[in-house]
Amino acid sequence: MKASELRELNIDEVRQQLEEREEELSNLKLQLATHQLENPLTVPATKREIARLKTVLREHDLGIRSLPGQANA
Repeated sequence: MKASELRELNIDEVRQQLEEREEELSNLKLQLATHQLENPLTVPATKREIARLKTVLREHDLGIRSLPGQANA
């Protein structure tokens, strides 16, 4: 998902997506360690997705951008 698409989500949805991606990353790392992962490129892609989500949350915290459903601080 692109950062612009993530910015359209409200803050609770972004946090939920972040939790899901972090859980997915731990599962992918386990599969990679046990040689069950068919496409190892999904690990860095998931890491990038987590970074995007954290960036969007940080932008909101700093007041750079506000997410839908949130009042400006």
